[in-house]
This record gives sequence, C-alpha cells and structure tokens, in this order.
Amino acid sequence: MRNQGIALWLLWVALASGSVGLRPALAQLPPQCHPAKVLGADSCAKCHGSEVATWQTTPHHQTFESLARDPRAQEITSRLGMTSVKRNDLCIRCHFTMQDQPDGKTRPIAGISCESCHGAARDWLALHNDYGGPGVTHDSESPAHRAERLARSEATGMRNTRNLYLIASSCLNCHTVPEERLVNAGGHKAGSEGFELVAWSQGLVRHNFVRSAGLRNAESNAGRLRVMHVCGLLAGLEYNTRATARATVKAPYGLTVANRAAATATKLMELQNQLSDPLVHKALVAFASAELRTGNAQQLNAIADQIAAAGSEFATQRDGTTLAAVDQFLPGPETWKR
Repeated sequence: MRNQGIALWLLWVALASGSVGLRPALAQLPPQCHPAKVLGADSCAKCHGSEVATWQTTPHHQTFESLARDPRAQEITSRLGMTSVKRNDLCIRCHFTMQDQPDGKTRPIAGISCESCHGAARDWLALHNDYGGPGVTHDSESPAHRAERLARSEATGMRNTRNLYLIASSCLNCHTVPEERLVNAGGHKAGSEGFELVAWSQGLVRHNFVRSAGLRNAESNAGRLRVMHVCGLLAGLEYNTRATARATVKAPYGLTVANRAAATATKLMELQNQLSDPLVHKALVAFASAELRTGNAQQLNAIADQIAAAGSEFATQRDGTTLAAVDQFLPGPETWKR
C-alpha cells in the first residue's frame, strides 16, 4: 500500500505537468460571507476589542485601502477588462467584506475581516453572546451550556476556533485561488505559495486573547499546534483537489494546483508514516484513488468531500496530546509570518 501510494503521488505530478487536460468542476465554489448577514467588525469589538485592535494592524485589515493603489492589482484588473478591485466579483470575494446597505446596494465595508474567517454573524451573534442568562459570564458559564451554545452557534454559521479544520478552510477559501481566469488571463498567483496554517496564523495575525482571559495575545499550546498543522495539510489537500477539478484547460492555474495537491499529499504521507492516524489514512486513501483526466471533475470533488469529512472529524476528535510525532514537522516560531 505504501509503495502504491508513492507511485500515485508521483503520477499526480507527472499528469499535472504532462499532456493530460483538465476540465471544469461541478462542485460548489468556496462559501462566502453573505452580505445580508454581515454585521461588521464593530459588532465583534464590543466584546473582542483586543482582537479587533490586533486585526487592525494586519494586511487583512489594511487591504481595504491599499489594494486599489497596488500596481500589481491594477495590472491584473486591466488584463481582465475591469475598472476597480472593489467593483467586481472576482476580487471582492476574497479581498473585501461586503454588506447590504439600506439603499438596496451592496458595498465593501472592510478588507478581510472577522466575519471573513468566522462567518457572517447575523444568525449566530446573539447565541454566541448568551452565557446562560443575566449575570452569567464567560468564566461562570456551565460546561453544559457552553457546549450547547457553541454547537448552536456553529449550526447557524459560526466558524469557531475550536474546530481548526473550519478555520483552515476559511483561510484556504482564498489562499487557494478559486477562479482560474484570475490566474490564466489576469496573471494572479494561483494561491499563496508555501501556505502552512501554523506559520501563517501564529505570527502577525494571531489574536488569542480569549484563551488567556483577555490579558495577552497568547501563543497556542503544543497540542493545539499539532492539530493545527495536520488540519492545515488536510484542508490544503481538499482545496487543491477541488481547484484541480475546477480548472478547464491545461494552463498555469490547473497545473499549479494539481502539483500543489500532489505535494501536499506527499507531506501528509511523510507525516502519516510517523503518526499512523486512521483519519489521516482515510484522507490519503481517498486521494490515492483520484484519476487526473479530462472529464473527471465529479470524482475529484467526491474525493475532496471525503478528505473534508476526515479533516473535520480529526479536528473534533484530536486534542493533540497523542500527536507528539507531529512535532518534528512543525514550523518553528522563527518561521511564523510577522
């Protein structure tokens, strides 16, 4: 099985760089913050002021003003026949938070914001803020109520950080570019090269105040970083598989994401050789059955669904205490993006 798996990963690379064509996927595009349900960062700042203050120092926030002046962005929009990064769906879906306005129009109100990552808040904010009645605080909330509150919040659209696979998915919705025309015609990168969830989330953009009782922006503990790294790889395998299925021609977009899917599978297999986790095994077995060929989008998306199911289960069932084998693969603090 192991040698067969290695051969399959190499086959993915060979197919991606060879003469096999790619065709469009039938799967859904990555989920977006629905503009009718977006409340804005001020709604979060009422309780999460420290987190919002940290966000305001990051490129995620600053892109609202800076992107339109970026010569590279202007070049891409020009190639695509567009006039503004804030007035077309291709740019808006990843770079801005949109909100429906009283005048009936939909406008960008922020860059990549709280709701870009944690979900549009209209349906879950009140649930998220209810700790069990008047006078009950986050610290005095009962365990049973907390479990119910989090479950109901997630059921209505919140991406809570207790499920690191959902967080990884929020990142990869955009860090794996979901539209091939941006790349093949516009010259946009096909996603963030070298994206790794620990390194990209624990430096500049980290805002862990809740886990430290609001006193400091705490680093995640070793167990959480282990789960985070594995979830990031699993989500990367899912999203690059979906992106490969979405490509319609053998061009930079399709070739890049196919090679990236193969490389991610190789990293997961190297980790799995040390970890021997049944859920990682499940994802790798699903990917090993993939056939990169024209007209195979339906199978690739079905495989991506299997990877997603394994990844979400991993996030909810693993607390990191039994994952010490992951430590040798973790990026050190010196590599975290600052």
